[in-house]
Parts: sequence; C-alpha cells; structure tokens
Amino acid sequence: MRDSLYLDHAASTPLLPAAREALLEGFARWANPSSPHRQGRAARAALEDARERVKAALGWEGELIFTSGASEALAIALTRCRLALAGVSAVEHEAVLRHAADVPRLAVGGDGLLLGPAEGASGLLAVQHVNNETGVIQPLASWAPRLRDAGGLLLADCAQSAGKLPLPDADLIALSAHKFGGPIGVGALLVRDWAMLAPSGGQERGYRPGTENLPGAMAMAAALETGSGWLEEASRLRSGLERAIVEAGGSVVGADAPRIPTIGAYRLPGVSAAAQLIRFDALGIAISAGSACSSGSLRTSHVLGAMGIDAKAASEVIRVSIGPETVQRDLDRFLEAWQRIAATGQAAA
Repeated sequence: MRDSLYLDHAASTPLLPAAREALLEGFARWANPSSPHRQGRAARAALEDARERVKAALGWEGELIFTSGASEALAIALTRCRLALAGVSAVEHEAVLRHAADVPRLAVGGDGLLLGPAEGASGLLAVQHVNNETGVIQPLASWAPRLRDAGGLLLADCAQSAGKLPLPDADLIALSAHKFGGPIGVGALLVRDWAMLAPSGGQERGYRPGTENLPGAMAMAAALETGSGWLEEASRLRSGLERAIVEAGGSVVGADAPRIPTIGAYRLPGVSAAAQLIRFDALGIAISAGSACSSGSLRTSHVLGAMGIDAKAASEVIRVSIGPETVQRDLDRFLEAWQRIAATGQAAA
C-alpha cells in the first residue's frame, strides 16, 4: 500500500509536538488537583496556570470550565443554562440536536448561511460558528448583542473554529482540543458569567464533577499557543484544489459563503460517497463523508438537506479537511485520485 495521506483533520488532527511534550509533563504531575496536600496543591497550580493560558490564547476574559470535549461542554450549556433553549440552527452538530428534539430550527439558505437571526428571542439560541461538514462560517458578530437586548443568550459551538479563527461574540462557547492539535478527551466550556449556569457540585468551581484532567489541560494550552499561522497557506492550497475539482466536473458545497480554509465539501456526480471512501481508502487517502460522528450511518446528511440539496446529490458529497502539515503534493495526490475516480464513475454511468 502507498504511504497514507490524512485529509480528515476536521474529525481529529494529530497531536502537535508542543502538546505532546506538555502532555508528558502533565503525566509526571500525578497528584489530584483537588487534593489538599503539597503534591495536590502543585497540581492545582499547574491546572490554574493552564486555565489562564487557554483563556489568554483564545482572548477570552470570562470563565472557563474544563470538560472532556465539545460534546460535554455543549451538554452542560444546553441542560444547565438558566434560560430555556429557544432555537437551534438547522445545520447544528448532533451533539446539539440530541438535546433539541422539540426546539424550533432556524433555516439556512442554499449557501448554508442562516437566513436571519431570531428577532426578539428571549431564551438560549445555539448556533455553530463553523459547520463541521461544509466549513461555512456563520456571521455571528451582530447576533449576541441583539439577543442580550431581548434577554436571550447565544451558545456557539466553536469546535471547528477555536484555535483557528477569533472567537465570536457569544455568551457560552464550546470547544475541543483534538480539533486544533491538542489531545483527545479534553475541551472547554467558556462562560461569560457564572450566573448563566446552574451549578452541579464537585470540581471546576462546582460546575463539573470529576477529577480534573491536568495533562490534557496542559497539552490543550500548549496546542493553542502554537498558533494558526498556517491558515493562509491552507487557504491557498484549498483554492487551487477547488478550481481543479470544478474543472473535473465536481462541485463545491457552500462555495458562495465564507468558509474556514481547512474544510471543503465536494460532490462528484454519479459516484456515491460510500464508493468514493472505499476507493480513496484503497489508495491510502483518508477523507470522510460528513461528520465523523455520523459517517458510519447510512442517513443522508441533515446539513446538506437543510441547504436544499436533494438526497441523491447529498449522497455523492465527501469532506476533505486539511491540517498544519498538509502540503501541495498531498492535494496533488488527492486530485489525481479524484480525477481517476471521476473518470471511472462517468464511464460507468
């Protein structure tokens, strides 16, 4: 088999060297940060240092609860916010939708952008900052002030944008370290004001019980401090790839919307995403069909459906997501495979 090529960074991206070093250092600090003895106090000091470093790297001046990832952070916000959930976008991650069975959906257009804010909303509104399947960036800048004026709050799922783009103006923000080069199993809920949440008791100021993950918190801080200077090159790489994909008969989902440079969703007419995944995998190339959390199912993507893409077309869409180490030859190799698969599909049609 040829050397593997990883283009599924939106699912999880490799641990950065600085994060690996910090993780190992954290493992050497084996004491429980909640213990009152000397070793515990030292671990507590390291945890609080990591907390402040994460906040500084993100430019966040509010509070921070360390969690096991974005899904737990979202669950805390959605189930313990003092305001009831009043609306979610139709393209939210399953981690939000599982808590929003009877909650109104905010529609999006064909470009994946919300058609408009919820005027006069007085509850909690959950909107993903960057969509995990298409990379579309929701323009949240003017939403939070309007919601606050109406007595509402904004919860932003920033799993795909934290550590890459500036945080949106939101009241509650969820993020996950393994999306920006930190380890799996640690994330955070950023909280503008403790009064927004009902406490549960235990650790993390009484808002999340359980022994704190000190090594994960230290590695998360180190990953964020590495920065995102590589995004300009990622934008250049993806632009070239997308021009070639369109020339080869493919199409780009959400092409007219602002999108994060790391994620692209592409349709290859006549070839199912499942068939594409098999072919790419046989060539040593790792991609996905939508969210890693649901790609093992046979369901049509609710994100693409909400954008007005019919089931057949949606079933032909794959996701390519690039990371800090992605270079031109990687995308050249992907494009060569894409063109080969496209030619085979067209011949069979």
